[in-house]
Amino acid sequence: MRAFAVTLPSGQRYWTVLDESLVPVPAADRFLRHMRFGKNGAESTTETYAYALALFLRWCARTDRDWRTAAPDLGLFMTWLRYAPKSVCGLEPSLGAALMLGPGAKPARSEKRVNAVLTAVRGMVAEAVTHKDAPGWVLPVLFDLASTADLPAVARGENAGTKLRLGARHRMKEPKRPVDRANDEEIVALLRACRSARDRLMILLMARSGLRRGELVGLRREDMHFLLDSSSLGCQVSRAHLHVVRRELNPNGAWAKSRRERVVPVDGLLVRAHDHYAMERLACRAAATCDFVLVNLFRAPLGAPMPPRAVNELLTALSERAGLARRVRPHQLRHAFASNARDAGAEWDELSELMGHESPESLAPYLHPDPQRLRAAVERVPSPRLLDTDTQVQR
Repeated sequence: MRAFAVTLPSGQRYWTVLDESLVPVPAADRFLRHMRFGKNGAESTTETYAYALALFLRWCARTDRDWRTAAPDLGLFMTWLRYAPKSVCGLEPSLGAALMLGPGAKPARSEKRVNAVLTAVRGMVAEAVTHKDAPGWVLPVLFDLASTADLPAVARGENAGTKLRLGARHRMKEPKRPVDRANDEEIVALLRACRSARDRLMILLMARSGLRRGELVGLRREDMHFLLDSSSLGCQVSRAHLHVVRRELNPNGAWAKSRRERVVPVDGLLVRAHDHYAMERLACRAAATCDFVLVNLFRAPLGAPMPPRAVNELLTALSERAGLARRVRPHQLRHAFASNARDAGAEWDELSELMGHESPESLAPYLHPDPQRLRAAVERVPSPRLLDTDTQVQR
């Protein structure tokens, strides 16, 4: 069982699972096509799910289980998933890999990864039950049926009434590991380690505009409105800004997570960085006909749009070149943007719009208050002695 990318005649792509004969597994393929086209999911989502389902189907095949009725043994699969290294769960297991160390050994996957795999498995099996490819009795094994009446009022919402809800029965408790932000010193170090104007522009677009990785490499030249007046381009937004647009047929696999277009203002620093990159890009003749902003300038195929994975590769190289103690990830730069904007006085509704969130509540994980601002907040609280003095004066 292996994950495999499928390109349709229309140019759209999704991922599926192939069996030993390199034939798509019907249930997995139907579920993944539904996720991609029926629910308008991202190609990257089907890729993640395809690798997860391949693991589950591989486990079923190697333990002589039928995936349709393996739900009662899902706890055993969780243990296998948690501790099975590549030598055990890979396409070609190593000789003698049938014996696997369990709890007490070093985990091969995090709790979050295990839960993500289980989500894909539950989805495929539930879809199979809907199409009568799996027996209906497996659903109560996978899900607990409960009422919304036991939820807090704030979770039910106003006038929501009582409804039934499904809760996953198999789930690992995930430790709280908040995503840290890249601090200002790390961002400056990354910029100094850049050897091209393109790389500096990429860092600034994430750290000063909050773009996601897929949004960054999905930018088209028509999205960059860096004039004082863009009315000649048919845009009524004043001053320098860029548009983040959701496009599904990107040849480089880029994907804008937000389902709606948003406008992100940019400052003079970013405009100058873009101008320097534009001059650098002119030297690459192969990039002349490419409408994407960020293209390959130093590796083949020259002039082609950069894929999302290239952003991670760049940050890994820059982190090492800058001598940083850790590898900075793209999402940490987005966290830095949100935190810095908040520390500078941005309101929640403004940040929500800039970040492309549907709800302001989604901002909470992104905000990492500056330690000096926290200290200032404490020092603003008057001491009991001052409060007592004010009371005596009023008397």
